[in-house]
Amino acid sequence: MAGGASLVIVKRLFDFFASVRLTVGVLLSLAVTSIIGTVIPQNEAPANYVRAFGLQGYRLLEALDLVDMYHAWWFQLLLLLLVLNIVVCSVERLRATWPIIFARKPRYRLERFEKSAIQAELSADVPPEALRQAVQSVLGRRFKRLATLPAADGREAVCAERWRLSRLGVYVVHLSVVLLVAGAMIGGLFGFEGYVNIPEGDATDTVVLRDGSGTRRLPFAIRCNDFSLSFYPNGAPKEYRSSLSLLRGGRVIHEKEIIVNDPLRFEGINIFQSSYGKLPPPLPAEGAGPPERLAVHVLSNHSGRTYHQEGAIGDQLDLPEGLGTLRLDAYRPAAEFMGQPLGPAVEATLVHPGQEPIKLTLPLRFAAFDKMRRGRVAIAVASAVPMPERYYTGLQVTRDPGVRVVYVAFAVMIIGCLVTFFMSHQQLCVVVRPRRRGSAVAVYGVTNRNKMAMHRQVELLARRIVAAAGQTARA
Repeated sequence: MAGGASLVIVKRLFDFFASVRLTVGVLLSLAVTSIIGTVIPQNEAPANYVRAFGLQGYRLLEALDLVDMYHAWWFQLLLLLLVLNIVVCSVERLRATWPIIFARKPRYRLERFEKSAIQAELSADVPPEALRQAVQSVLGRRFKRLATLPAADGREAVCAERWRLSRLGVYVVHLSVVLLVAGAMIGGLFGFEGYVNIPEGDATDTVVLRDGSGTRRLPFAIRCNDFSLSFYPNGAPKEYRSSLSLLRGGRVIHEKEIIVNDPLRFEGINIFQSSYGKLPPPLPAEGAGPPERLAVHVLSNHSGRTYHQEGAIGDQLDLPEGLGTLRLDAYRPAAEFMGQPLGPAVEATLVHPGQEPIKLTLPLRFAAFDKMRRGRVAIAVASAVPMPERYYTGLQVTRDPGVRVVYVAFAVMIIGCLVTFFMSHQQLCVVVRPRRRGSAVAVYGVTNRNKMAMHRQVELLARRIVAAAGQTARA
């Protein structure tokens, strides 16, 4: 009883995974989730989701794994169901076609051919023997093996087939889909995608993961030896190039200059040039005296223009657009705001015409600090000591161990599609009938697909047999 119950359960599971309903359901689910993954940006910073959907909306999206959908357990489950459905359907269908594909000796039945809609019959003013020789000659050039079937009324039937293995084309396509899904799952489970900004001359072996799950340490360190930037005549960036060295144990193990679309690939890890930026000048050290000169940037909220001036501690600067004056009163190496440290800052007095003086604290580290005041102007102060420009390179670092499986899957899919759509299992049967005057040849065809092309081949083959028989009779 237990064994019978187990067989029933196995059969029900097999029927479930082989059902068309499961196929349709899984494909529709994947289509819907793909649309959701397109509408909802994936792997963004939490602040972006809160801004777009609100705090409660973000919590709901995170609970449903919709912010990193393609790595979610339920998406992986859908892919696994698709693979099982494909495998079980293929096994069930292959059980029926296995005797046809791998038969050692094909079986031909004349009655089956005569019922086929693909047939052509021509008369020939030659004896039946000449026609039989022509059949053997024409079919022998196109098929490896010929089989002769006995027929009534003095007839003789010659049968042949080709491209029997083309029936496996659909299973090759199924295999490619399984490999494609397997490659995607391998990449999702064991791969990563991160980014890192490296200043010129610096090195790091840690990248920040795109999905926000933290950082990842690389098996080597990446050093930016040099960064170069070229521009078009209109000032737009033309090309940015990074000279990189990979270090292990302090020793250089690989070097390359990379540009956009020309990455560095080493030990399965890909390093792409993705961005760049200019490093700010270094801030004065804690406890150091004030810089000799200060750069003052004044943004007029009325006109939207930004003006640049220079001065020293104790100077009074006239502001543009008649906005008044700014006096640089004192330098504080360690200023504070509401109990929070700001680092080095300048205390200044802003006087608009006809208004009371406004005391300002302008930190050198936070250029947008004064914008919070929402006054008529926003002022930022920085050190005006000339410093050589120094850039950092922005790199995208990825590893996808499933990409080779995906490439193999695409190659297998192309082969399977070529076999499926451009080849078919063809069987032919040619019957020679004697007549009072001359003879006749009837050609029958059976194929599993592309019957119109098969019909043209049958008609052409009948004409060639009659032509070859005529030549044999004249000879």
